[in-house]
Amino acid sequence: MARQTERELPYVNHRRGLTTLSPLGVFFLVYVVSSLVAGDFYKMPVAIAFLAAAGWAFMVCKPKSFVQRVERFSAGAAHSNIMMMIWIFILAGAFASGAKHIGAVDAMVQLTLNLLPANMLLPGVFLAACLISLSIGTSVGTIVALMPVAAGLSADAGCHAGMMAGAVVGGAFFGDNLSFISDTTIAATRTQGCAMKDKFRANLRIVLPAAIGILLLYCMPRQLHPPAHSIEHTNYATVIPYLLVLISAICGMNVIKVLFLGIVATGIEVLCTPGATLTNWAGAMGNGITGMGELIIVTLLAAGMLELIRYNGGLSYIITHLSRHIRGRQSAELCIGLMASLANLCTANNTVAIVAVGNIARRVAKKHNIPPARTAGLLDTFSCITQAVIPYGAQLLAAASLAGLTALDIIPYLYYPFAMGACALLYILRAPSNGNIAETAQKDYPKN
Repeated sequence: MARQTERELPYVNHRRGLTTLSPLGVFFLVYVVSSLVAGDFYKMPVAIAFLAAAGWAFMVCKPKSFVQRVERFSAGAAHSNIMMMIWIFILAGAFASGAKHIGAVDAMVQLTLNLLPANMLLPGVFLAACLISLSIGTSVGTIVALMPVAAGLSADAGCHAGMMAGAVVGGAFFGDNLSFISDTTIAATRTQGCAMKDKFRANLRIVLPAAIGILLLYCMPRQLHPPAHSIEHTNYATVIPYLLVLISAICGMNVIKVLFLGIVATGIEVLCTPGATLTNWAGAMGNGITGMGELIIVTLLAAGMLELIRYNGGLSYIITHLSRHIRGRQSAELCIGLMASLANLCTANNTVAIVAVGNIARRVAKKHNIPPARTAGLLDTFSCITQAVIPYGAQLLAAASLAGLTALDIIPYLYYPFAMGACALLYILRAPSNGNIAETAQKDYPKN
């Protein structure tokens, strides 16, 4: 039942389609507008905004039976991707708090400040996020591994916290978009029927100029300064758990294993530290897990609400209406990108968005002679761009929670995702001639 398609509820009329998508509008209205009116984005809890949106979704969406609506909502919240996110959040909370308790975060910050000049902190953090995400293929894993240190660096070096968080999130999506083991890469290549290496080449043409440009931007002189004072008697042995986490992440270890390894390493550090007790360390980890409670609740509410939208034909409505306006190759590519972006708005999961629009994107690409690798690159890129900037996505929620900010504090500093969007549009508008593209596509879409 959880995998029923939108064909079962084919709402195609304009009025019904907008009603189905209206819970998203309710969320933005409650959260953004109320925060703007109050002049403070900390006034309105994001969980309350999602609760209001979910309540509206229950009112306007089907099934008719209230019990069936609860079951459908719960099926969305219990999706395997959502549950994986929650396990990561729990382990990340335990590791971050346990590492902070033994002084690992402070020591790692101090070590980084001693090794790098102040004006190289931003590019250094961005590069580290790019490398880790490219190795492990997950933006969430990159963020939870790197954000605690980045937050400490921003405080000690006088860098804007939102800018430092934006560098981590941007670098995290560099690898999420390109990595051979990323879920988005696997979904894009499978739905379009192309090789991963071909998609990687096509994708790299889009994002490499953006990554180089943003790296140069981060290298520009800024009003940063070295810390006013060093932490006296820093025990650099406490950085070992963090170094293990970063190195194992770069080596491509699964993020669950990475976080478990970090927790075990902090426990060993406690046993080797005179005066430290396991009970205090366990208490710190417990507080870290509890601190992730709001993030977990928001994730569940968002997933349930978005499942009701999907089940009631919200994605079908978007795809149907967009595909009617295709007039040529460029408009077809723009439509493919827009479909991926809007599907991502309705699912808050870039992999699910790619799967949702993959088949229709392949049909559009075949009709307009767009090579499969090019289509896969566009799907992956546009879904990652959207996922990076939506305030209810798991990545921004996790980044905000770990950095002590709100998602809206970080969005203005997401330079890389915005640059990636500009490069993607230029990639479409400055494509090779139709003849060259068609010749390539005909090899991949042979006539039956």
